[in-house]
Amino acid sequence: MSNKHVFRVEGLVSGYENKTIIHGIDLEIPENKISVIIGANGCGKSTLLKTMAKLIKPTEGDITLNGKAINKYPSKQLARTVGILPQTPVVPDGITVADLVGRGRFPHQTLFSGWTKKDYEAVEDAMEFMNIIEFANLDIDELSGGQRQRVWIAMALAQQTDILFLDEPTTFLDITYQVEILDLLTNLNQKHGTTIVMVLHDINLSARYADHIFAVKDGKLIAEGKPADVLTSELVKNVFELDSVIIQDPVSATPLVIPKGRYYVND
Repeated sequence: MSNKHVFRVEGLVSGYENKTIIHGIDLEIPENKISVIIGANGCGKSTLLKTMAKLIKPTEGDITLNGKAINKYPSKQLARTVGILPQTPVVPDGITVADLVGRGRFPHQTLFSGWTKKDYEAVEDAMEFMNIIEFANLDIDELSGGQRQRVWIAMALAQQTDILFLDEPTTFLDITYQVEILDLLTNLNQKHGTTIVMVLHDINLSARYADHIFAVKDGKLIAEGKPADVLTSELVKNVFELDSVIIQDPVSATPLVIPKGRYYVND
């Protein structure tokens, strides 16, 4: 089971250059749960995630891990607790799957230490968990989009963090791969207790896989809680400007958003 950590954001203001994207957000990430940040394009979902992951420096506010500001942690020490998979990671030229996954062990190594048995085991376990052992010696460029995404997630798993941030891990993937990736992340959460925070584009997949949802609009947190409590037709209209009907998903018993669109018949 993953160790317990309190990750809190208070009064967060963040953005790029002279443009403010996040406006005074307060939140606490539920421990050992899967949280999903939802919202319309351009609302600040990814900016919020990147700021929490220390990839963007906030303009105002506090981000703390176990009561200590994350900017007070040395980078390697923080990286042993918090992992981040950005939306479009850069693939190094000519690197094999095993070598890329192995880069996840960097936070655990020192300048003069070589690879240990624990490092090799962590890489093997991560590849086995993501079902990519058979690709170990292949060049990353030889893989499909879905296979490549599994490799990136395996690299994050090899880092063996208790908290994992993922920025739209299913973007540009076919629905089969989307479900596969989210199933694997759910297995990770349930088996190891890893706290997972994701930005997802698909509201129905968010509802199905999230234990907790953060709904963001115009850089502000406007609702949070369990999917069944948060996802109402009123919220969908407010956040996405979409008229919809909410029904129960017949497979997962979670909320299912049905857009009205042109086919809506008002009785």
